[in-house]
Amino acid sequence: MVYAVIESGGKQYKAIEGEFLEVDLLPEELGKKKVFDKVLLLVNGEETQVGSPYLPDVSIETKVTEHFKGPKIIIFNYRAKERYRVKAGHRQKYTRLMIESIKFPGKPKDSKVSEEVANPVKKVRTKPAATTKKPVEKKVKTKSDAVKPVKKAVKKAASTKEK
Repeated sequence: MVYAVIESGGKQYKAIEGEFLEVDLLPEELGKKKVFDKVLLLVNGEETQVGSPYLPDVSIETKVTEHFKGPKIIIFNYRAKERYRVKAGHRQKYTRLMIESIKFPGKPKDSKVSEEVANPVKKVRTKPAATTKKPVEKKVKTKSDAVKPVKKAVKKAASTKEK
């Protein structure tokens, strides 16, 4: 498994080829490509490379897929016995990126993840018409059906007490 740790906006993120990454809002348009050169760590199977501070000749190619807002956070300031109450809210803006490829020297050319990202064709499996199941009809109990066993049990209990 190949992954890298990149730096963006003063924060560190783990980037895996073919997966999505959510970072703080970037001033990029939807569909544009963004290249990250600030790679701190690269793991290629059993081999690990650590930068000091960054790795040379290593880059992450991404594509901007979406800009969105995070959950609303409510800030409430209150001072007891002073009639002081201030309520404020905040929603952080984020950018969702698709990690298209991790480029580094010595990378094998035939990467399975790279092929899946380049050709995102999904296989659709269809069922033959003969094997479709018919809906099962459920027997609906009426109120009187539910009461009958209870009445019988009460009669049995009463008859055993009399004896």
